[in-house]
Amino acid sequence: MQKRITTNWLGIALVAVLSAISVSGILNGRAASSATNLVTPTEQGDKPFDQELALANLRKAIAGQETKPAAEVFKNIQILKGMPAGRLLNVMELGYSRSLGVNCTHCHIPGEWEKEDKPTKQIARDMMGMAKTINNDLLKNIKNLKSASPTINCTTCHRGEIKPALNLPDKPKT
Repeated sequence: MQKRITTNWLGIALVAVLSAISVSGILNGRAASSATNLVTPTEQGDKPFDQELALANLRKAIAGQETKPAAEVFKNIQILKGMPAGRLLNVMELGYSRSLGVNCTHCHIPGEWEKEDKPTKQIARDMMGMAKTINNDLLKNIKNLKSASPTINCTTCHRGEIKPALNLPDKPKT
């Protein structure tokens, strides 16, 4: 029986606003031996999480399947199922991690990517839905915007921080 890598959404950059990744085991069509290169919780041990290594191992694990829909390559994909698997990793890395200033462990358990143990994973999915609503239903109805297709994403509010700014800096003294 074939195994699959897992992806759960925090991982996809608020690409219109949020979701997640996962690599539980291996991917379709790969022998179990290819899983030995994946970062697992026991390999990480007390070491800090190495996102570069984890992503490199995920990319190796999905080699040759980058253009397949994410839902065919990873487990537990709930959003962006049709996105190419290779792009999903980029969205997670650049969209979510960078936009929120976090690494994969903010939403995922390394080596058990498909698990739903962290509430931040579902929060990301919900925020992605929020961004989609804003982009598709609200922004396009605002007249006289300078852009024909205005868009928001995770960075719009988060700016590299977990929590978006809720206040303004002090007014400069004049």
